[in-house]
Order: sequence, then C-alpha cells, then structure tokens
Amino acid sequence: MTDVNPIKRWTAKRKASVVMDIFKSKTTAAEVARQYDLTVSEIEGWVDEAQRSMENGFRARPKDVREQYESELRETKEALGEAHLQIYALKKFRRLLDEDESS
Repeated sequence: MTDVNPIKRWTAKRKASVVMDIFKSKTTAAEVARQYDLTVSEIEGWVDEAQRSMENGFRARPKDVREQYESELRETKEALGEAHLQIYALKKFRRLLDEDESS
C-alpha cells in the first residue's frame, strides 16, 4: 500500500526541496511521484526547470526573469512602433497616389 501525502499547493520552496533530494540521489522522480500522487513527467519538468535556472546562475552575467521580460517587452514595443510608422507611411503614400490619379 502506497503512502500518498496530498499537498494541495506546490510552492517553489517545496519543489526545490524535492528536486534537491533527487539531485543528491536521496530519492527518484518515480518515488516522489508515487509518494505525492504526481506524474513522473511533472517531477522531471521541475528537475529540467531547476537545471535551466542553475545554468543561468552560472553565467558570467545572469539575467533574472524580470530583466528578461523587460528586455523582450522593450523589443516588442520597438517592433510595434516601427510597424505603426510603416502603416502610417503607406496610408499617406496611398492617399497621395489617389489624389494624384484624380487630378
């Protein structure tokens, strides 16, 4: 009989604790999945996410999530502004052509 420990909310701290136990070979993803009635793929997803985060932490200049988001948002706004200017210019050019043709 399996001892299932239902946890209603998996906080980042709880996930990190489980992942650290897996990294230290204290347990396996399969054992954790059985113990907490989760799927192995969920646990492996946590492990993958932790590995990506660690890789970012080891970089010479790690970017935090907020910095990455702000950078992507800034680039998106710039692209949107450029697209808006192109549309405005094309509409103006079209009006000028229409006026020229009707003259």
